[in-house]
Amino acid sequence: MRNKFAVPLIVLGVLLMLIGIGQRTFWAPPETQSVSMDAEGAEDAVVTVLEPELLAEYSDGVDITVRSDAPFTLAVGRANDVQAWVADAAAARLSPGEDSSSLAVGTDKTGKTAPNPAGSDLWVIEESGEGELSHDWKAPGEGDWRILIATDGTAPAPTDVTLTWENDATRPFAVPLIVIGALLAVLGLALAFLRSGSDGPRRSGRRSAGPDSAGRDSGAADKQPSVSGTTSAFTAAAPRPRRRRPAYLAAAAAAVLAAGSAPAAALAGESAAGSQPVIVDSQLTRILDSVAGTVEAGDAAKDASMLTPRVGGAAYAMRAANYAVAAKSADHEAPVPVAAETLRTQSIGTAADWPRTVVAVTQGEGNPVPQALLLVQDSARDNYKLVSAVQMLPASTFPQPPAATDGSAQIPADSDNGLAMSPQGAVAALADSLTNPEGEKKDTFGANRFSEDVVKFQQQVQSDPKNEFATNTFLHAADPKETYALRTADGGAIVFGYLSNTFSSTPKEAGDSVNLEGTVYQALTGETNTDKGIDVTHGEAVMLYVPASGGTGQALVVGAAQELLSANLK
Repeated sequence: MRNKFAVPLIVLGVLLMLIGIGQRTFWAPPETQSVSMDAEGAEDAVVTVLEPELLAEYSDGVDITVRSDAPFTLAVGRANDVQAWVADAAAARLSPGEDSSSLAVGTDKTGKTAPNPAGSDLWVIEESGEGELSHDWKAPGEGDWRILIATDGTAPAPTDVTLTWENDATRPFAVPLIVIGALLAVLGLALAFLRSGSDGPRRSGRRSAGPDSAGRDSGAADKQPSVSGTTSAFTAAAPRPRRRRPAYLAAAAAAVLAAGSAPAAALAGESAAGSQPVIVDSQLTRILDSVAGTVEAGDAAKDASMLTPRVGGAAYAMRAANYAVAAKSADHEAPVPVAAETLRTQSIGTAADWPRTVVAVTQGEGNPVPQALLLVQDSARDNYKLVSAVQMLPASTFPQPPAATDGSAQIPADSDNGLAMSPQGAVAALADSLTNPEGEKKDTFGANRFSEDVVKFQQQVQSDPKNEFATNTFLHAADPKETYALRTADGGAIVFGYLSNTFSSTPKEAGDSVNLEGTVYQALTGETNTDKGIDVTHGEAVMLYVPASGGTGQALVVGAAQELLSANLK
């Protein structure tokens, strides 16, 4: 009787295996799914923005394909940075649709144009495309992100955008069918084998007569040996289905966008971005390379106009003055080079708004000591500019910044904010201590090479017998607009400031004069002496450490740079 079941079991098992294999192959669902942007109503947009809630749907990654006849830029940035850059420009905003087969497209039409996005320091990732560009989206780090797509900020933005991702749909019965079919086929083969074995020749010597013996032999033949079963370990882990937002939430988001306003809830949540460093390492490297390259070109040509894209504030004033003096005095010392590497340490601000502050300490081959570079970004649409470059003083160390993953809080220049004194107060105190070395501020700062050299020079000028016919005064004044501060790990602050140091020499009596012969002042004024007097101004960029309030430590001068700005006859 067994062979009656053997063949059907084998056939049934093979059929089940074929069905299971079919569900894994030619009956399998497509490997990918995709959704495209509906461009209707977005023709006037100069930027296309993929919103954070859309990108969050694809935390495992998604391929974004953009097609456009005109050259365009695809940029990835933190959500609040991209929103700040877009501002009121006409934008098409993509967010999740009601289901996986659609995108909600809203438009902002409050403005008409935007700058060209290419080369902005805000972008963590930037790609250029023409014709077709495929971007493999994965979040660059923690937090919310946006993707911006635009041409030059004036022409219409690309609206042929397709998102493609791996299909999570599965055939859950494929593997069980294959396993069950295989077991049934094996069972059928086993039954057929056992039946054929029972019909074979019997061993000699066995009794073959009598009903009792026949019954016993038949029973013995029917007994099967005990065979331990095997358990299949062939299992398939189906991909976890992608969680999509409830339809009513997606519809609500689409309604807000269609009304022409940026998602208020998203912007409110983005204020928390202030707890993160405003740039990542790849951005800092790119920014430093651009700044160093710009300064190198300006130094080589001694052309201050070449500095403007990447240099401003005190750094620009001092370098432009150096070029001007060098044009009249060939032996005037060139400014210290600005290097992008080696990067020794950094302090990255966390301000969600602008201006934003970044400090990098580098030392290139042309730098005898490490140099602290202060970079400031005035607005979302501006790039970072070098506003101060100071050399570390002998025996000084850069104050320890907070952990790189935490970033450094920016401190308002006019607020003590838990410090022994406000940043502006510290710079003003330094100016006073240099102008009046024995005044009330003389003990504000610990001993340092910069203060010692400045005070020593002033005393030598005032005590030199050659200058007995002139009245010589020195006045150091702080420029409050050039003060920036970042929190250090111990609760103190690293402070950058700028001083003007004016040396005034005036003849004491009629007939007296100030001799300029052989000095750089002769080259600048064209005179060998003056009976009216002269005012010489130097710029002094400084980097200070201000301790936290309640401590007993002194403030410190840890870096400085000095440059001759002008020499004017009275």
